[in-house]
Amino acid sequence: MNDLVLYEFPLNERIRVFMRLEQLFQQVDHFMGGNTIWESRAVIATLLEILTIFSRNDLKSETLKELDRHVGVLNKLTANDNIDNEKLNRILDRLNDISDKLYATPGKIGHWLNESELFKSISQRSSIPGGTCAFDLPTYHYWLQQGDARRREDLASWLAPFATIRDAIDLVLNFIRRSAIPTMEQAEAGFFQKTLDHSLPYQLLRVGLERTQPYFAEISGGKHRFTIRFMVPSSSERPTQSGEHVDFQLTCCIL
Repeated sequence: MNDLVLYEFPLNERIRVFMRLEQLFQQVDHFMGGNTIWESRAVIATLLEILTIFSRNDLKSETLKELDRHVGVLNKLTANDNIDNEKLNRILDRLNDISDKLYATPGKIGHWLNESELFKSISQRSSIPGGTCAFDLPTYHYWLQQGDARRREDLASWLAPFATIRDAIDLVLNFIRRSAIPTMEQAEAGFFQKTLDHSLPYQLLRVGLERTQPYFAEISGGKHRFTIRFMVPSSSERPTQSGEHVDFQLTCCIL
């Protein structure tokens, strides 16, 4: 299986939030590559989604807990003679460096934008379809009419304070994704179920299907047990579970 479509499923709320933020930051990167007003609008809209997540979660504390957990796990490996200690120490140094930067970040991340009158007004109008038109938000319209260089400078300054926590989330998710070796499995009649050892800290499931396979994976469950149904999509009707045996790649990430 070389050309895979991956379906990921987080097994706890912390990883679920991290993955949502990961996607939103990737969206920001994409739209920051453009130079039109519409890309600037898309960056602002995505940034508002990021701010909503930060306002509902103490992400600074949650990220520090996850970094500390990873440091604890990796420190236990230093006594293993089969481990490359030089590489391990570099990873630990990076984790500790990001932790130090987060500890040094004052207040709640993103609070300064929530206090911005411009962002408040955009946020309030964004819940209305088409609510950020020029006649609704003349201040926003004025900012959008500034040159590309000015808009990019402002956007970069608004995004900069998220850089450290984004690095931390990317690092944590990368470690988790690389923490286990994939296995080949088969779902009989499109259905697969597995029980997990609840004493082990499973974080994430990854299901890989070849791009040519005419299915998508529908995953449900929690830290004790999960099920996967391989569904046949339809543009006009509800998806149906495959009646065929489906070969797939499974990674139960644990770290």
